[in-house]
Amino acid sequence: MVVKNNEARESAPERGLTRKVLAFNEKLFLVEHQMQKGWVGAAHSHPHEQVVYVVRGHLKVTCLGQTFDVRGGDSFLVRGGVTHAASAVEDSLVVDVFTPCREDYLR
Repeated sequence: MVVKNNEARESAPERGLTRKVLAFNEKLFLVEHQMQKGWVGAAHSHPHEQVVYVVRGHLKVTCLGQTFDVRGGDSFLVRGGVTHAASAVEDSLVVDVFTPCREDYLR
């Protein structure tokens, strides 16, 4: 499956956050998120394993009671079922990989 960037499904699920669905199948899901400086994501959990690569920008990520500064070139992993949150210190671009597929992002 090839997904051309200009043909990817894009949405703005909340103010300050843009989501672009890239390649996926039933086991893997690749998505790009752009966060505007000042965006604050609510603490949440999901059953999916998640790996995040920060392409550019600066985020504060809270997971398991600790807060981390993550910047362009950094990555992190969130296990399924673990509550986590992020906020954008700067305009940021990240690429997320989830397993299994995030069917909720396709609705």
